[in-house]
Amino acid sequence: MMKLFVPLTIYPKRRHIFPLLKPFEKGEDFLDADRVRGYGISEKELTIVDSMEVSDYVVLPMSWNFYMDTNSVKEVETVLKEAEKHHKKVLSFMIGDFGVKIPNYPNVQVFRNSGDVRRVPTTHLGLPVFIEDPLPKIFKSDVVFERAYQEKAVVGFCGQANTSLLNATKEIGKIVLRNVSSMLGLHKIPSQQLVSSTYVRAALLKRLEGSTAVVTNFIYRKKYRAGATQPEVRKRTTFQFYENMKDSDYVLCVRGAGNFSVRFYETLAMGRIPVFIDTNCLLPLSHIIDWKKHVVWVEYQDRNHVAEKINEFHSRLTSETFKQLQLDNRKLWHDTLQLGGFFKKFASSTSEAT
Repeated sequence: MMKLFVPLTIYPKRRHIFPLLKPFEKGEDFLDADRVRGYGISEKELTIVDSMEVSDYVVLPMSWNFYMDTNSVKEVETVLKEAEKHHKKVLSFMIGDFGVKIPNYPNVQVFRNSGDVRRVPTTHLGLPVFIEDPLPKIFKSDVVFERAYQEKAVVGFCGQANTSLLNATKEIGKIVLRNVSSMLGLHKIPSQQLVSSTYVRAALLKRLEGSTAVVTNFIYRKKYRAGATQPEVRKRTTFQFYENMKDSDYVLCVRGAGNFSVRFYETLAMGRIPVFIDTNCLLPLSHIIDWKKHVVWVEYQDRNHVAEKINEFHSRLTSETFKQLQLDNRKLWHDTLQLGGFFKKFASSTSEAT
């Protein structure tokens, strides 16, 4: 059982509440069975204690973004000093595509979706994007749609991509302006890589379409989520998105505005194999998960050889190992990359390390 001490107020701003506290911040009619089904953790596995001394972890209940926006960092630092006296690790997190700039606190673990692994402190850890299980939600099933092995890999993608150099220039221009503001201390977010994600996606899709080494299954969108605003349209385009994955072996996963990919986790949840373009991403549990066994790993500087990389990976598989990888990827997401499983795995790995 994880014992958490929460020293500060939890405010009714759900987006900013530390993920592990969210299952326990619902009303009295939210049963433990609902908690297990929705979050993968029960009251028997986590308890909030009244004393820092008896806790396993001290938890900052709100995001760093919240504390900075409300000028509460000094209050937080008082807690951090107290935790350091008691030799307690503090768990915290950031939200958003970019996070915020904070000092490096040695006894504080900062979970975040985005970040450049070369630039962030070692105390900053990758956080999965927690998504709803697409199999029961979209397909009314909890069984992976297994794909049979074929000589050529089928690579899927459904989403926003743009080959316009003008659009790419605008995207990079916005990043430059934010970076300058950040360096001048006018912006809370750290500097970002100069990458037009929609252009990179489009260039890779075109390269794959021009290759005879793979079969492509692409749906291009001009806008995010096809610009859908009406519930019926969103439902239809979401089904098309996951149907595209279901009908593919591999799925191209490239960062968005922030240096992470939601599609990466959606692909694993569907039991498919991500084609992961590494832009120095901060992947979750990288100290215990051998990610290169689960994905086609393509270094950013090797992205123009993406078709060859997929073909090399695919050709090493057999009918049986291809089937097993689909099941393994689904299991990895189901057991380890949902909220409860992720934090339980993190806690067990840190206790073993000590």
